[in-house]
Amino acid sequence: MKNFETVNLSTKNAIAFIGLSRPNFINSINIQMRDDLFEALSAVKDDPNMRGVIFYGKGPKGFCSGADLNDFGMFPSQNIARKVKQQRDIWKLILNLEKPTLAAIHGFCFGAGLELASFCDIRIATTDSLFAMPEVQLGLMPAGGGTQTLPRVLGLSHSLNLLLSGNQINSHLAYSYGLVSRVVDKNDLMVEAEKVLGEVLCSPDSLIKACKNAVINGLDMPTMNGLAFESRLNSLNEW
Repeated sequence: MKNFETVNLSTKNAIAFIGLSRPNFINSINIQMRDDLFEALSAVKDDPNMRGVIFYGKGPKGFCSGADLNDFGMFPSQNIARKVKQQRDIWKLILNLEKPTLAAIHGFCFGAGLELASFCDIRIATTDSLFAMPEVQLGLMPAGGGTQTLPRVLGLSHSLNLLLSGNQINSHLAYSYGLVSRVVDKNDLMVEAEKVLGEVLCSPDSLIKACKNAVINGLDMPTMNGLAFESRLNSLNEW
């Protein structure tokens, strides 16, 4: 398996573990990490032996502190920086991945880190986790999908509160908002993450794929169209 400069990729029990590995920078996403994540995710996507994905952050301080503004800030303008960031679109790759994804979050989960987590199917967090979308406090607009994914996860009011204020929320508030499905002790995070995803993987891959397809694509359809889409998927009955 290929080694990456800023990402650790390992497998266990048919689960791919993708670790963000810039702990001295609280795993902020720079151009190298974007490229490494794209390659790691592409490898997972194409490997039939990898049935699910767990994202986690290396080091004690957090899952991901956001985009590395020093790295992306070297470009002449924010527009150019964001175009460079989107040249290898890891967000779309996660969204279109037919395998279940889980974000195992501890400590800081800010900006692009929260956007990455919000693209995952399941999120669990430790008691010390903090969540924020601080872009507006820097005079920026989120550019990693947060304006689209967070309303789908949290609803309009909670997502706008996060996006417009830049304020932080703790893991217990995140749980009450529905941002994470459970809060665990820091020492239990990876064991719990593997347990949760393992329960999902008890179902056949084709059934997991169909359910994800129905939910994710159905969100963008009128209800009656979504029901018809669900019926079509059920009629295939490939599981």
